[in-house]
Amino acid sequence: MNASACRIGIDLGGTKIEGIALDASGAEVVRQRIDTEAHGGPQHILARIAGLYAALVYAIDDAPHTLGIGTPGAVSPKTGLMKNSNTVCLNGLPLTSLLESALHHPVRLENDANCFALAEALQGAGVGHGLVFGVILGTGCGGGIVIDGKLRAGPQALAGEWGHMVIDPSGDACFCGAHGCVETFISGGGLEHRFRTLLDRRGAATNDPRRQWSASLVHQGFQAGDADCIEIMGEYFARFGQAVANLIAVLDPDIIVLGGGLSHIDRLYTRGIAEVEKRMFSDELTTPIVRNQLGDSAGVVGAALIGI
Repeated sequence: MNASACRIGIDLGGTKIEGIALDASGAEVVRQRIDTEAHGGPQHILARIAGLYAALVYAIDDAPHTLGIGTPGAVSPKTGLMKNSNTVCLNGLPLTSLLESALHHPVRLENDANCFALAEALQGAGVGHGLVFGVILGTGCGGGIVIDGKLRAGPQALAGEWGHMVIDPSGDACFCGAHGCVETFISGGGLEHRFRTLLDRRGAATNDPRRQWSASLVHQGFQAGDADCIEIMGEYFARFGQAVANLIAVLDPDIIVLGGGLSHIDRLYTRGIAEVEKRMFSDELTTPIVRNQLGDSAGVVGAALIGI
């Protein structure tokens, strides 16, 4: 990479696509978000990305630049095809070559949680720590590993995919084909599904407005004293504790940085951490578990940092 080049990063999410352009000094020139409109299918998503990319290029006056794109899932080292994306219409596609054809620029494609982890390790809460594990608690649940400032992808591009560790084989089905993955319990989508299942067990009316509640509304109900929300959030914190304790037992990271929409739940940093400590294979928990510093846009910053 030309050290004086501008950097463009795009974060492709299930509901939104965010782009950022940084000038040669690293200063932000422009940041923009658009809806993904994933229901339109792969070609529509590519067109959305191309439109956003054109706007970012215009903002830097068509200057030389690198380009990195973060996306759920990963490119299979074996086939070169997209795998494990919860934007399932992209799975099985040669996404890197499709993007390069659409954007007319070399692209480095990386898992979105890896982008988040790299950004927080280099510029955020993980600065100064040797092994940083970045956690995404959003629509899905992902993770990324950064060791001494370098992203660890692994020979199968699976490093950090803790969202698909099974913690209850009798649990709900996951899009990956397994049952009881971490993602089915502590992602936003998982929390919403389990809350609706609880309402079914409780015999809640079919027109109960809580059936449409988002994860954030379930959390608000918990804070307001709704008994069903209290029960499901109690389960949420316990499952978070088990999943993170398992993670620490394998990696023993120097710091864990939480990101995604559910990372704003304040009690994750009190009750959630207490649930981790109860399940530790150790007599104490010394790994800091902290909120991200770069906000919801850490992923797009990481995408810019990994560009080619």
